[in-house]
Amino acid sequence: MKTTLFGLIMSVAMIGGAAAATVTNKDAQSQVLIVTENGNKIDVVVEPGATVNFCPGGCFVTMPSGDRETLAGSESIDIVNGGAVIK
Repeated sequence: MKTTLFGLIMSVAMIGGAAAATVTNKDAQSQVLIVTENGNKIDVVVEPGATVNFCPGGCFVTMPSGDRETLAGSESIDIVNGGAVIK
């Protein structure tokens, strides 16, 4: 399961580019975003200190705190103390 999830995360990260949202985990523990894009729901695990590109064409995201956001695909997000700061 972990290998499949890691492969999915890497695929999402590779698809992303200049027009993708990015999330940086500034916490000491891994954080999970639930991303719904084109009707497909995936868990995006962000390791401590890591930055992941995702959501190149817009999506809905459930943040680690449970807050839900709609992203256009160009946002930059920092996870701090389990909460999301969208720039």
